[in-house]
Amino acid sequence: MTKVILERKRKKRLEQGHPWIYQSEVNRIEGEYQPGDIVDVYNHQMHFLGKGYINPRSQMIVRVLTYKDEEINEEFFVNKIKKAWGLRQLLIPEVRSCRAIYGEADFLPGLVVDKYEDTLVVQIMALGMEVRKEWILQGLLTVFKPKAIYLRNDVYVRELEGLEQEKGFWYGEGPTEVEIEENGVKYIVDIKDGQKTGFFFDQRENRAAIQPFITPDTTLLDCFTHTGSFMLNGASYGAKHVTAVDISEHAIDTARRNAELNGFTNVEYVVANAFDYLRDCVNEGKQWDVVIVDPPAFAKSAHAVRKAMGGYKDINLNGLKLVKDGGIFITASCSFHVRSDQFKEMIQDAAVDARKVLRELHWSGAGYDHPKLLAAEEGSYLKFGIYEVHSR
Repeated sequence: MTKVILERKRKKRLEQGHPWIYQSEVNRIEGEYQPGDIVDVYNHQMHFLGKGYINPRSQMIVRVLTYKDEEINEEFFVNKIKKAWGLRQLLIPEVRSCRAIYGEADFLPGLVVDKYEDTLVVQIMALGMEVRKEWILQGLLTVFKPKAIYLRNDVYVRELEGLEQEKGFWYGEGPTEVEIEENGVKYIVDIKDGQKTGFFFDQRENRAAIQPFITPDTTLLDCFTHTGSFMLNGASYGAKHVTAVDISEHAIDTARRNAELNGFTNVEYVVANAFDYLRDCVNEGKQWDVVIVDPPAFAKSAHAVRKAMGGYKDINLNGLKLVKDGGIFITASCSFHVRSDQFKEMIQDAAVDARKVLRELHWSGAGYDHPKLLAAEEGSYLKFGIYEVHSR
């Protein structure tokens, strides 16, 4: 077995449970190997640390699959997939649709699997997983027994691994629009052309968390609604009227279809840039009982954080101004590069400028089907807060 020996002077991230090994952390490689091969990893004293797959084209030259000296074979993958699914069944009893495998956090780095009823959507983002596709496929068929598996390998990160982008059915065939249910709400999911793998499961518990703040008299504004998930939950919890805003006509069309699927008729749909819409509503003196701003990631890199914080403050400032006195403001960020403390500081600054006093009622991250490794801060990307808003 090829041996990867690490530098003596390095952060002990691997020993703490982080599965990535960077090129700069490697002292030397002993033995022949092909990209994608399994290698043994040792520290500078030749103490065994784990096994992973290697790709010299990637900055993350090795991604660790196990910290034990065990064989990596089809049975290994079947067992990992079985454990991942078992965790979801434990934490979300009777779940039929969720993120079933979450890469590194399920000890399967570079592999994401979303389950939509009897259809699986798979994203393979690393060479080491690509060369073991057949083992992965057998594991998925053994554990889930799906009717169809659809590949969403249409992500740029594959090119950094020396892989081509692709999408299409991998196993079986079926409709590319699948109906799922979450928190009692039905959704149409476009597994072929929807964002990412079709649906954002990470906000499941956060969507449920808004229920206590919705009454039969509640008016709700949902900005960046995408396919309507928060506004649909608000409507299902009994809101009197809901306004859904998104810049994408396709997203609003899907939100409308989802509302019709659930029988909701108290929804106003607005195709608009949320930044402009919020500002215009402030100028017009409009207000709602509950205002939600859940934008896409503004900071795709560390260099983009400063500009992103300006964007976040803009929408949070104007969003806060649109909340009735004593009402509820709900805000989120899915930018990993924006830390929780930075995000909260921005919310406080926006509150000061909006002349509001905030009382935090709820703070969380991604849901149960998005576990995170304590040693891998990359898993702490989602920030979600619910605030009671008081004028001053």
